[in-house]
Amino acid sequence: MSRKSFLHIHLFVAFFFSFLSLQAKEYTFTVVIDAGHGGNDPGAVGAAAREKDINLAVALKLGDLIESKHSDVHVVYTRKRDVFVGLNERANIANRNKANLFISIHANAVRRGARVTGTETFTLGLARSQENLEVAMRENSAILLEDNYLQKYEGFDPKSSESYIIFEFMQNKYMEQSLIFASEIQKSFAAIGRRDRGVKQAGLLVLRKTSMPSVLVELGFMTNRGEEQYMKSAEGQNKLARSLYAAFLKYKQYYDRRKGTL
Repeated sequence: MSRKSFLHIHLFVAFFFSFLSLQAKEYTFTVVIDAGHGGNDPGAVGAAAREKDINLAVALKLGDLIESKHSDVHVVYTRKRDVFVGLNERANIANRNKANLFISIHANAVRRGARVTGTETFTLGLARSQENLEVAMRENSAILLEDNYLQKYEGFDPKSSESYIIFEFMQNKYMEQSLIFASEIQKSFAAIGRRDRGVKQAGLLVLRKTSMPSVLVELGFMTNRGEEQYMKSAEGQNKLARSLYAAFLKYKQYYDRRKGTL
């Protein structure tokens, strides 16, 4: 056998076993990363940036971090480009993929001035304050862009406070895990100097039908010029993504311990 033929056989064998290895690889954890808004829904609009663009940039950076460091984790995105995805469909994507964790990424906005700053993370529940209700109303207003939204969301009116009564008795068996993850997110943000506005509850439609621990993260305020610039910058987006990754890592370790795989 010639040296050239031997080399070809050697390369084929190496490729074959490499292929088998990839085929045998199994994901043990699935995370769905949801970049809020998109397409004809810009989200909050600041002086120089749009929420939908910031959400997507941070979501993709977070996904890249997870994929580069965890071969056992399957990363799924509700969107990877500037398109509109309905709130129910975002939850459906997570459910169809049998996700273990759902992270919805957003940026905040308020009407009462530009001094409000900080990050906050929401889990599903009844908004106990007017401020939390306003966040839910703003985030849920995306359904108004969907066809037949009254039918899809069973008559839910995102602008009516009465519609939010349904969340008072809504039980979520993943509440404990959601709160654990939300707390880790806020700790990670505080560690890089971001103002910690805490873990909160609100009637958020994007979390309502998810069948796994789920959170909605508000990265900062588009209505604060300094925060808007921070979230728009590559440096700010990298720091926010790394903070979310640090929280994900903590939660994944918690998950693995519970499963007995750590």
